[in-house]
Amino acid sequence: MVTVSAPIASCSKAHQKIYQKWFNFVDSDGDGRVTGDDATVFFAKSNVEKPQLKQVWAIADSKRQGFLGFNEFITAMQLLSLAQAGYDITANLLRTTDDVELLEPPVMEGLDLLLAKHNGSRNNGVPETNGVLAVQPAPAKSLFTSMLSKKSSCHTSLGKVTSIVDGLKRLYNEKLKPLEVAYRYNDFASPLLTNTDFDAKPMVMLLGQYSTGKTTFIKHLLKSNYPGAHIGPEPTTDRFIVVMGGPDERSVPGNTIAVQADMPFNTLTTFGGAFLSKFECSQMPHPLLEHITFVDTPGVLSGEKQRTQRSYDFTGVIKWFAEKCDLILLLFDPHKLDISDEFKRVISSLHGQEDKIRVVLNKADQVDTQQLMRVYGALMWSLGKVLNTPEVTRVYVGSFNDKPVNKESLDSMGKELFEKEQDDLLVDLMDIPKKACDRQINEFVKRARAAKIHAYIISQLKKEMPAMMGKSKAQQKLMKNLEDVFAKVQREFHLPAGDFPDVEHFRQVLGAYNIDKFEKLKPKMIQAVDEMLGYDIPDLLKNFKNPYE
Repeated sequence: MVTVSAPIASCSKAHQKIYQKWFNFVDSDGDGRVTGDDATVFFAKSNVEKPQLKQVWAIADSKRQGFLGFNEFITAMQLLSLAQAGYDITANLLRTTDDVELLEPPVMEGLDLLLAKHNGSRNNGVPETNGVLAVQPAPAKSLFTSMLSKKSSCHTSLGKVTSIVDGLKRLYNEKLKPLEVAYRYNDFASPLLTNTDFDAKPMVMLLGQYSTGKTTFIKHLLKSNYPGAHIGPEPTTDRFIVVMGGPDERSVPGNTIAVQADMPFNTLTTFGGAFLSKFECSQMPHPLLEHITFVDTPGVLSGEKQRTQRSYDFTGVIKWFAEKCDLILLLFDPHKLDISDEFKRVISSLHGQEDKIRVVLNKADQVDTQQLMRVYGALMWSLGKVLNTPEVTRVYVGSFNDKPVNKESLDSMGKELFEKEQDDLLVDLMDIPKKACDRQINEFVKRARAAKIHAYIISQLKKEMPAMMGKSKAQQKLMKNLEDVFAKVQREFHLPAGDFPDVEHFRQVLGAYNIDKFEKLKPKMIQAVDEMLGYDIPDLLKNFKNPYE
């Protein structure tokens, strides 16, 4: 499941040195990124046709970041070599080509002369290391200086932005965050974002009752155990475990990981020490974990007594992770189709994240084909009562573990079904890194609209408070008639009802605040967010789309 954008292992060291020289040359500002404008000038030296160059960029920038790092640059160079050899450029070409590491670098017309001039102007007595120049600060202007720096606009200047993610960071800090802080959006809905939230790898969270195979599912994908993994028929996983890539195998306690500035888990401290003692990070070197992070969760319990014995807000933690995750897998066992009260609350907390949910009917080889049909029908009936969506939820049927399928239970048709379902789920997982950038944009726009509606609601509540007397009674009346306030805001600003927050949750949080202390409506802040949604984000996407489109 290693993506094609990490070809270092299939490139000889001699060729890596050559590509490093080329990469340093094209990367005129020395930030480790080759933008689309830089690439178009450089790739043109290969004399490959434009339609093929478009495909080369699309494959190399498979994550749609809007730039090429060194690994992606090597992918592009190897594809250019194959294009010059007469191959049709496809997404699987490098995987299916024998001896990729022996591919000679592409022929780049006039590059040797440009490199000689470049070395003479930039070296200035600085020695080379292994034939590769140390990265120096770029001159003010060069052949490959990004055209983005010349862009002038009345909106947020994106001149020094070299990726979509960098652009979102700047837009958030300059336009959206001030609105969130002014109207306390972080207290009512979601914590303020940090740079690590934007830079974090895509996450996949696994949810389900105990012994439905959540930990085994992760082990099956990694083809190995991870630190802290426990598997058994009883509720073995009693904590939240984040499985991510690292230089060596180790488990990091929750209190430690929550205060690390380079990790996106700082705001989990709001759930208290009781939760952090049940939270840990499992790190290990693995190709898949270079692109995806998994979140293994405790088995959802049944019974009121077991639920009340949790010493932290379990549903709140699930909601926090759901907002951060790119995919949420709900795992079911053919013998555990009943949805407990706690599981129902957990699924309800996923409201607004329905597009991320996938359902997995695991251990399906424990029943025969006829029983599997009945189990599938019963599962869909149970889900229909808790997932309030008109669309049918995608359900993957299979047995996701390292053991061979139980052939005694299934006929040839059932075995073929398992294989196809497993392939479909793996494709879904493999697409996550490629769709991560699109997902970030989607979540960012969703957050901006929610924050704007929140600002309208808060300012409307402030507006209806009396200037002098009777403030306490007025606040109680407003809280009681919060539905009317929502309806008034919806009519006045022509907003869709489905974008409004949950009334009961809003009322509960509002009870801890003095409405009179809230801010009045600040039109300039609203206008800044409208400009961001209407102009800045479209401009950002336009600047970092495939340069050959």
